[in-house]
Amino acid sequence: MKKTTTTLAATVMMAASAAALAGVPKDLPYPNGEVTDATEIMKQVYFVNHFYAFKNYAIVKKGHKITTLVLRTKGDKPTTITLERFLNNDYPADDPIKAQDLAIFRSGKLRGTGILVTDYKDDNKSQSYMIWLPALRKIRRFAQPAQDDAWGGSDFTFGDVVLRKPKDETHELLGKETFNDCLGAMEIPKNQQGRYTRNLRGSSCNPKGKEVYKVKSTTKFKNWWYDYRISYVDTKTFADYRTEYFKGGNKIKVIDRLWLDAPLDDPRALFWGYWYGKNLVTGHETFANIPDGVSVANGDFKRKLWSEQTLRKIKR
Repeated sequence: MKKTTTTLAATVMMAASAAALAGVPKDLPYPNGEVTDATEIMKQVYFVNHFYAFKNYAIVKKGHKITTLVLRTKGDKPTTITLERFLNNDYPADDPIKAQDLAIFRSGKLRGTGILVTDYKDDNKSQSYMIWLPALRKIRRFAQPAQDDAWGGSDFTFGDVVLRKPKDETHELLGKETFNDCLGAMEIPKNQQGRYTRNLRGSSCNPKGKEVYKVKSTTKFKNWWYDYRISYVDTKTFADYRTEYFKGGNKIKVIDRLWLDAPLDDPRALFWGYWYGKNLVTGHETFANIPDGVSVANGDFKRKLWSEQTLRKIKR
């Protein structure tokens, strides 16, 4: 039983002791005019990726539709994990909590596992993590994971998904250009498709023709898994369509993101359509597919949803 706990916890995260660096305010204003400072661009990107334009944002299950994380090792059949995710940014000014993020895994190797992440307004305080372990019917508390840990065993690190902040890197604006490519996506042969992979989104050309900022971000961490990354950021919405990672002068990983407009006035109010990641060294691929109709902005969720009580009620 002890081995099961350790293995599952390691799959989800590894403990880290470093305190969080300064974050981005939830009331970051939309720029008045063209942005020429690369750090300011990346702050806007952070704002978009953390859904600060919304009070809350969720990807829920609707009928047979559910968000699916597809993992594939080069040459192997894909495996899937389905999940729901609920992010809450709606906390009063005097509350020490800045945001909370609840992920519930509904199928796959993490089925029945729940993760509740609490982010604090005090930038010197690390995030707290509570994990519901269904095999033990217990909650375990962990320190903030390392940024290079894999999120759910995918090609996306905790840094990619939630932890990396603008102050973790130095940023250089390489200019503006037209994004002249379609986004990558995972292609699965028909004979390998299953319940959750029959109706995945295909490669999207939505960003093609859009004007983007090209930003080079060099990590401040020593002996890190990448030296720098290049982001292609929409000049109007600050959606990061593509991120390319480099090590020793070689491109080693790519993450493409399909962003969809939400029905709000802020241009930065965007939904996820999918994330596609590929490790160019190993050939491993990850596809996070968010179907139409499962994204909810400013939903009628009660605050107690983000609690230990919710974790304990998760059905295996």
